[in-house]
Amino acid sequence: MPTLEEIRDKRIKKLEKIKGAGINPYPLFTNRTDTIYSVLQRFSLLENLQKEVILVGRIKSLRLHGRVIFLDLEDGTGKIQGLLREDKIGKKEYKFFRENLDIGDFIEIRGYLFKTKTGEKTIEAKNYKILAKSLRPLPEKWHGLRDIEERYRKRYLDLLFNPEVKMKFRLRSQIIKEIRNFLDKEDFIEVETPILQPIYGGATARPFKTHLNALDMDLYLRIAPELYLKRLLVGGFEKIYEIGKCFRNEGIDREHNPDFTILEFYIAYTDYNELMKFTERLFTEVIKKIFGTLIIKYQGKEINFTPPWQKIEFSDIFRKYINIKLEETKEEILKEKAKKMGIEIPTCAKKSEIADEIYKKVCRPNIWQPTFVLHYPIESKPLSKALDKDPRKSANFQLVAGGWELVNAFSELNDPLEQRKRFEEQEKLFKAGFEEAQRIDKDFLEALEYGMPPSAGFGMGIDRLVALLTNSHSLREVILFPTMRPR
Repeated sequence: MPTLEEIRDKRIKKLEKIKGAGINPYPLFTNRTDTIYSVLQRFSLLENLQKEVILVGRIKSLRLHGRVIFLDLEDGTGKIQGLLREDKIGKKEYKFFRENLDIGDFIEIRGYLFKTKTGEKTIEAKNYKILAKSLRPLPEKWHGLRDIEERYRKRYLDLLFNPEVKMKFRLRSQIIKEIRNFLDKEDFIEVETPILQPIYGGATARPFKTHLNALDMDLYLRIAPELYLKRLLVGGFEKIYEIGKCFRNEGIDREHNPDFTILEFYIAYTDYNELMKFTERLFTEVIKKIFGTLIIKYQGKEINFTPPWQKIEFSDIFRKYINIKLEETKEEILKEKAKKMGIEIPTCAKKSEIADEIYKKVCRPNIWQPTFVLHYPIESKPLSKALDKDPRKSANFQLVAGGWELVNAFSELNDPLEQRKRFEEQEKLFKAGFEEAQRIDKDFLEALEYGMPPSAGFGMGIDRLVALLTNSHSLREVILFPTMRPR
C-alpha cells in the first residue's frame, strides 16, 4: 500500500500535468445550472425534455469499465451517478480524465439525464471541467474511525463521511432560526454588545485577558453580555436579545467549551414568574415546529416538553437526592459531605458555591423531565433580586432537562445601592482567592443610578439546547470546531 506522502506526490504530478495542458485546475468560475437535489426532484421532466443541465460536486467514487467511467458526484444537496463515455466526450478528454482525476476532486459535468437499466438516475457527460484538484485521498474507513477526537479535529472529513453529523448542524441552524423567529414575533429587537470589555461581568467565571495596543489597555473577552444589555434597558429598550459568542477560561468537559454560543434576552416590566410562562411558550413553539411533537428522545429516554413543567425549590433538591437540609447545614459540614462524594471544593469557596457544586455533580443529573429549579441562595446570584418574603433566596429559576442546565433566569436587581453592595461582597471573595467572583463595574453602577425598569432576564446555552434536541452526549458533537488539546 502506498503511503500518504506517496499518494500526495503522485497527485501533485497529476496537478502539474493538468497545468501543463493549459488547464487551470482551480478556475475562477463554474457554470452550474442546478443543484443535484433540484435535478433529482424534477428528474422525469428533465429526462423527457432532454434538457441539458450542468451539475457540480465532489467525486465520491470512481468505477472504470473499459471505455466507460461511472462516478458518484456529490454536492451540498445530494448525490447522483455520473457517466463518461469515450465515444461521447472524445478519446483525448476521456484519457485525460482517466489519467489525472481522482476521488475527492471537484468537477463540473454538462450533460443529459437518463436512467440505467437498473433504474439508477444518471447524468451522462457531454463534457466536463475540473473545478479543484485534491492532493490528499479521502480516508476510506472514516465512518468507522475509533478515534472520536480525530473526527472533531478534522470536522470537514467527519461531515463528508457521516451524514448524521451534517444533519445535526442543519438542525442547529434551524433551532437558532426558530428561536429568532419567535422572539422577533414577540417584538424583541436583536442587538449586539461588545465582546472586548474593559471589565468582565454578568456571570461567575474566569475570563480570557488580552491587550489593546492602540490604547495600551487590557481588555477581557466577555463572559456574558448581561451588563451591556441592561444598559440598553436603562436607555429605554423594553425587549432586547442577543445571540452570540461568550468566552470563559475554564475546564473542558461534555458540558463546557471555552467559547460557546449564548442567547440572552431581557423584558422590562415583568418578573421571573411571568418569564417561566414565557420560557414554556418559547420552548414548546420551537420544538413543535422542528419535530412536530413535544416528546423527544435523549440517551434512550423520553422527555416530554408539554407544559406546565415541574417546579422544585433549590433547597428541596438536596432533601430529595442526598437527604440534606441545606438551610440548617453549616458550611464546614457541607464541605465535608462534598469531599466524601468526591467533589473538589476550592478552599476559599463559601457555602453557596459548595452547594452549587454538589447540585451540579450529584443532584442535577437526576432531573430528566423539564423542571424549573427555583430560589437559589441569594449569595450565588449577585445580579438577581431577592424574594420579598425570604431575602435569603433569589427570585430566580434554572431550567433543567435531560440532566442539562439549559436556562438561567431571574428578576433583575435594579437597586443601584444594593447592586454596589453585592459587587463589593464579590470583590472580597475575589481578593480571598475566588477567581470566578464578579468584579465591580463602576460604569454599570452609574447607569443603574439613572434608573432601570423592573425586568426579567434569560440566558440560555445554545450548544446545550442543541445537544439535547439532537440526542448528543457532548457539546463537542454540536460545536463544529470544539477547542482541542494540541497534539
